[in-house]
Amino acid sequence: MNKMFRKELRRKFLIETLPEPLTRASHHLQIFDNYIAGTRIRIRSVRDPQSKQWSWILQQRIPLEIGGLLQLKISEMHLDEAEHLVFSIFEGNELRKNRYFHEYDGRSFLIDMYLGELWGLNIASVEFDDEVSFADHQPPPFAVFDITNDPFFLGDELVTKKFEDVRNEVAAVADRSLGSIEPAE
Repeated sequence: MNKMFRKELRRKFLIETLPEPLTRASHHLQIFDNYIAGTRIRIRSVRDPQSKQWSWILQQRIPLEIGGLLQLKISEMHLDEAEHLVFSIFEGNELRKNRYFHEYDGRSFLIDMYLGELWGLNIASVEFDDEVSFADHQPPPFAVFDITNDPFFLGDELVTKKFEDVRNEVAAVADRSLGSIEPAE
């Protein structure tokens, strides 16, 4: 097994707002993802607003489709502040989001509320240890649509989008979802 990469088995869902009991004032992290154009690499800067501590990660993310479900192969290197400054010349293609943490049905969900040009986009994700539970997972009640297999909602795609693009994609997702529902007899 290649120890340079880890496989991420994550389901993703569009949500309207934070599930209860979370509020925007709940503990969260501020995430700044800078995508290096023409690569599969991003520089992630994470700030904890409570402690004011920063951390930096250089990541390579490779999308894979396994068994009909989109998965990621991820390699990452943690940077100190001096190393991050060296890579800061690549910053500019940035996504900003606040990440909240929510427990539901024995699973830990990450809730990303996007900022800036993507204000209004909210995505919940949950990670799995094995492909069977990944494939069998049912959406939580706070999910609007399952977007696990939609590459539009990957960060390297979103970084070039505005909320109007998101609105159009959500309409297409809704049309596909309605088209897959068979009428009751």
